[in-house]
Amino acid sequence: MRLTRSSRRSRAVAVAAGVLLTAVGAAAPALAVTGVHPSGGGRHGSAAVAGERVVCTSATPGLAPTLSRDIADAFQGREDTQALALYDASTQTSCRFRADDAFDSASVVKVTVLGALLRQAQEAHRPLTAHEGKLATAMITRSDNAATNKLWRQVGPDGIQRFLTLAGMTRTEPGDGPTWGLTQITADDQLTLMRLLTHGNDVLGPGARSYALKLMRHVAPDQQWGAPAGHPADATSQVKNGWLPRTTEGWRVHSVAAFTGGGHDYGLAVLSRGNRTMDYGIDTIEAASRVIHRDLDAAG
Repeated sequence: MRLTRSSRRSRAVAVAAGVLLTAVGAAAPALAVTGVHPSGGGRHGSAAVAGERVVCTSATPGLAPTLSRDIADAFQGREDTQALALYDASTQTSCRFRADDAFDSASVVKVTVLGALLRQAQEAHRPLTAHEGKLATAMITRSDNAATNKLWRQVGPDGIQRFLTLAGMTRTEPGDGPTWGLTQITADDQLTLMRLLTHGNDVLGPGARSYALKLMRHVAPDQQWGAPAGHPADATSQVKNGWLPRTTEGWRVHSVAAFTGGGHDYGLAVLSRGNRTMDYGIDTIEAASRVIHRDLDAAG
């Protein structure tokens, strides 16, 4: 049964308390049209923040300016700070907004931990053990922190960094010691990870990618919010969310997802901080996600 937002918030507070604990590029399409639109989002200066723009490129006529305008409008007046990165292989489209800014990862880093675990097993020419599979399933589908602690220690800092280097996630900085929830991430690097999981590459083989996406398809019902909001009915959603309250800059609320099947092939990362509540951050992410899904579906 899906939890109410109030009960989801209570669960999130309890979960978050335990948290403080070759590259696949998105090449710009040929003959792309660029759409640039100022964003009014962000508590730190709002519309007065100089030079901050939603920038989209697309080979599909009219899509870049439409997306850049609609994403900016979705962020308009929000009191949090957001970052966004999008690619759509079908329409040869990409969008960026503060995509290089660093954010505390919260639980979205768990997909990186899974990727590093799968890479280690691949290099050892072995499948995951039954115990590893149990921990990985709990980590992704239930966002279980205890399982993440065990896998974070098992993979180790060298294993995490090796995966980040191979994946081309050059701006991600792992948290010190046990504090995986304070890993520094960017929307660009999270989008690189979504592309890595959905396209052939030399980092993770087909079996590993299929396994990771299967777990992301089966997250608990009360954790299927965020980037999937409003996605086309014929698209398969693979998602991982993160949420973490801190004494400064409020809640960190993030959502990363890949959408495949039915002719769809796109990934989305939306990060936020400075949220007064978890639900406020979810609303920010879902407002942007809905217009993106709508615009891409209409263009397709």
